[in-house]
Amino acid sequence: MNRRDLLRAAAAATAAIPAGAIPNQTRFDLDIRRLNLRHKWTTVMSSSDYRDVIYTSYTRDGVTGHGEGAPIVRYQEDAKSGLRALERERARVMSSNPWEFEKLMALMFHDINYAYAALSAMDIALMDWVGQKLGIPLYRYFGLDPKDAPITTFSIGIDDPDKTQDKVREAAQYPVLKIKVGLDSDEATIAAVRAVTNKPLRVDANEGWKDKNVALKKIQWLATQGVQFVEQPMPADQLDDLRWLHKNSPLPLIADESVRHASDIPALRDAFSGINVKLDKCGGMMAAYREIQVAKAFGMKTMLGCMVSSSCTVTAAAHLSPLVDYADLDGNLLISNDPWRGVTVDGMGKLVLPDRPGLGLQRTTA
Repeated sequence: MNRRDLLRAAAAATAAIPAGAIPNQTRFDLDIRRLNLRHKWTTVMSSSDYRDVIYTSYTRDGVTGHGEGAPIVRYQEDAKSGLRALERERARVMSSNPWEFEKLMALMFHDINYAYAALSAMDIALMDWVGQKLGIPLYRYFGLDPKDAPITTFSIGIDDPDKTQDKVREAAQYPVLKIKVGLDSDEATIAAVRAVTNKPLRVDANEGWKDKNVALKKIQWLATQGVQFVEQPMPADQLDDLRWLHKNSPLPLIADESVRHASDIPALRDAFSGINVKLDKCGGMMAAYREIQVAKAFGMKTMLGCMVSSSCTVTAAAHLSPLVDYADLDGNLLISNDPWRGVTVDGMGKLVLPDRPGLGLQRTTA
């Protein structure tokens, strides 16, 4: 082989290795990425045109796992502090054996138990790496059948009646809608939705109703409007009121802000019918898996939700979705610059999991 052929062979071998990856060398990259919303996203808690998320990538042995975490303002988390928390763990991540991910994540949970979105970004990247190294989709790692993935709702943020109706029309392919409420405009919002569709609805109040009698009256009315259940009707710290409401409510109540970790679940058995599990809340796929199993052990319904996120986080959650009763995995559908393609939704609203190894992500041009 002459020098020219040798150079060509070396170039071809290098091209076969993912960008930034060197065999037998570990690399851990962190960044903050801004996701732009298609519509201004408004709930009881906030209103924004974008969300900043923590992005991670973990490379070893020529394979790169990708992760993402969307910090939740409700829990006083933000992207910059989460990034700093992960940066302080760099030496540990670089020196750890990724096959011992449970041990690594336990140590990180102990050290940065205030930045769960950041922990989720790390956990997802490790699980993506493991799945790719094993050559299997992550749903198979968890022993799940992708055909059991549920339909997903499509979320409609709080807006004026005309814009609400436009959003509902845009969501024509989704058989069930999730409607954000929790303000004095709730009745007008539901009326606007019902003026253009008779689809089943699920309602999320995001702790917006502060008085249990007001909450009960709202729920009694919602029960006449084709609503299937109500998510987090009252503040998490009003647990006694939530117990009373659960006892008297004509609709099931699903905990969101009231539950963050598996250890929260036993105290909620008599206040809610089920829980909403989010990777960004609990710290990643493994923590979410444990939370789902604990809730099932107590006979509670389970739901997988998400924040405004790219297809990285939403696909990670979707790999666990065959386990749950309900899914609200639409955060990637709410943004205009998704850098990934992963889980998709068929014409009936059903989640379709990628059959590629790991998360099964593919880059887009966004």
